[in-house]
Amino acid sequence: MYKEPYHFPLERFISRERFNHLKDITKDMETPVLVVDLEVIRNRYLELNKCLPYAQIYYAMKANPNNEIINMLYELGSNFDVASRYELDQLLALGISPKRVSYGNTIKKKQDIEYFFKHGVELFATDSEYDLKNLAKYAPGSKVFFRILTEGTGADWPLSRKFGSHPDMIYNLILDSVDMGLIPWGISFHVGSQQRDIGQWDDAVARCKYLFDAVAEQGIELQMINIGGGFPANYVDPTLDLEQYSSEILRFLQDDFGDDIPQIILEPGRSLVADAGVIVSEIILVSKKSKNNIYDWVYLDVGKFGGLIETIDESIKFPIFVDKEGMREEIILAGPTCDSMDILYEHYKYYLPETITPGDRAYIFTTGAYTQSYSSVNFNGFPPLKSHIMK
Repeated sequence: MYKEPYHFPLERFISRERFNHLKDITKDMETPVLVVDLEVIRNRYLELNKCLPYAQIYYAMKANPNNEIINMLYELGSNFDVASRYELDQLLALGISPKRVSYGNTIKKKQDIEYFFKHGVELFATDSEYDLKNLAKYAPGSKVFFRILTEGTGADWPLSRKFGSHPDMIYNLILDSVDMGLIPWGISFHVGSQQRDIGQWDDAVARCKYLFDAVAEQGIELQMINIGGGFPANYVDPTLDLEQYSSEILRFLQDDFGDDIPQIILEPGRSLVADAGVIVSEIILVSKKSKNNIYDWVYLDVGKFGGLIETIDESIKFPIFVDKEGMREEIILAGPTCDSMDILYEHYKYYLPETITPGDRAYIFTTGAYTQSYSSVNFNGFPPLKSHIMK
């Protein structure tokens, strides 16, 4: 179905004063560069704490593993959701206690499980029999939480199928874990990143309640629900605010668990850091493919392989702004590499001023999450996306 081309008021994403400061501090920087405002992250963390005071926050550091972000969140009291031994090494090098770490990846090598355990990590995720056996052998006596499948419907970036198992499978794993000498600690789920349908948490919490009750009949008392991430950032399409998400999720928990709500863990990534980032990019080329083609092609010096991989299938729609006057025209937007996949937006049309020329700068908002950490190492020889902390 046809949608009107997208344009937005700058002030929805940044004040004009802050934007002018951004332009000033980056005017001599080589592009592309990701600029991160730590104050935005600080405010979002405090907002999460206020809206969900009953939840322990485990920052999903894969979203943006910048040391300055990690240090600030640690000082604010955050724990950390870790996906690999390399992320763990980064935290340990920063002096962060392994007691504040959860190994949330269900896909892990035996030696990595042993590495985490020897370094003092006590909390592990799982969703399969083979992984559970490895945890029993290489992390004996650890606390384990079990990830259930979710559909991911309503999410801009679904996380279904690859992670989690059916509740019936999880039920058996929980029973087996006791015989293996592990501590069955809780259930986890993730309803999908940038989840717009708050009702998805309702279904997932109900599945958790089913498992809590089922294993309780076998004498196993689970302690925790990890409700994952999924809270939204401020992209093109609007969402409800954080307070509405949190109040509804609390209602779902109370509906199922009453006054006996278990420990709640939250794993925000995108919702904490995305709004803090702006990629400053340069327009390399403006091209028309034929005299009868109604859309100009605009090529940026950043594309899918430089950090904007979430434009695959045009899933995440980043706000893009060029600070020029003039009538705004629909364009097709693409990246700089010699790969035909490196087209950002072709079907969902954006407006840019008709006065744009190569050399102009484009500002891509809400890029603080899953950009620098996704950028390729050396595709076409381009270096990974650089970052700069905005003071």
